[in-house]
Amino acid sequence: MLYEQFTLRNIDYIPNELQNKIRNTTILIAGCGIGSSFAEVAVRLGFENIILADGDIVNDHNLNRQCFTADDIGKLKVKALAERLKAINPSVKVKQFDKFISEKNVTEIVNEADIVFDTIDFLDLTGIVALHDECKKQRKHIISALAIGWGAGCIYFDPDSICTFRQIFSLPAEGPVDNYQYAETFSKVIDRLQDQLDPSVLNAVGKALVLMDDGKPCPASQVSPGAYAVGSFAGALVVRILSGLPVLHAPDLMMVDMQKSLTSNGINLL
Repeated sequence: MLYEQFTLRNIDYIPNELQNKIRNTTILIAGCGIGSSFAEVAVRLGFENIILADGDIVNDHNLNRQCFTADDIGKLKVKALAERLKAINPSVKVKQFDKFISEKNVTEIVNEADIVFDTIDFLDLTGIVALHDECKKQRKHIISALAIGWGAGCIYFDPDSICTFRQIFSLPAEGPVDNYQYAETFSKVIDRLQDQLDPSVLNAVGKALVLMDDGKPCPASQVSPGAYAVGSFAGALVVRILSGLPVLHAPDLMMVDMQKSLTSNGINLL
């Protein structure tokens, strides 16, 4: 399959020079659950160099929102996702790290990437911080993304960002974060977004935070439109970054709420 034919229908939105840049850019996807939606968008946009990092396996409860099928249950997420991406474009080169990101392996994993996409489960706070610290050290672009109910949010840290992930989550500027709890750390950010989030999102996240505070691993509820919004939102963001056009960056959260879009800002066609 010729690359030019594969990307032919991109042409009015992605000029040839930018398409070649996309083809030669290496994307690291850290967290292949919700990250699977972005991985698929990225490959369909023409990215051919992908690094996948995740130590988790596919479970049946993943199938309501992640890009896996029933046949993938029990497989490593990186393996199942790599197979899916190569089924879309057999020329894609996929490097797999079937382990969770930690201080011990983060340098090796980030080294080869140009842009890093972070959807690591927030339960793994030390892994996320290690990833962001390493990207800052190596001056790599990094996008943190999450599904927010029926929509999605992204925070972009460019190589020159003064604002850091640690600042946004009220963590110390350096050093270990082992003594910090996910529920307490994340709830501070949610408090700042109270007026911006749909009540259903606040309710779902609030319930999950209470359970996690009790030591029970219970991620917040998620639906497929929100998960796929992550892939679409981040795909558009990555292309804009590579095009050199201005984008919002940390500490600003970029957010799309499709429920809100269904009832406001309509365009009268009459």
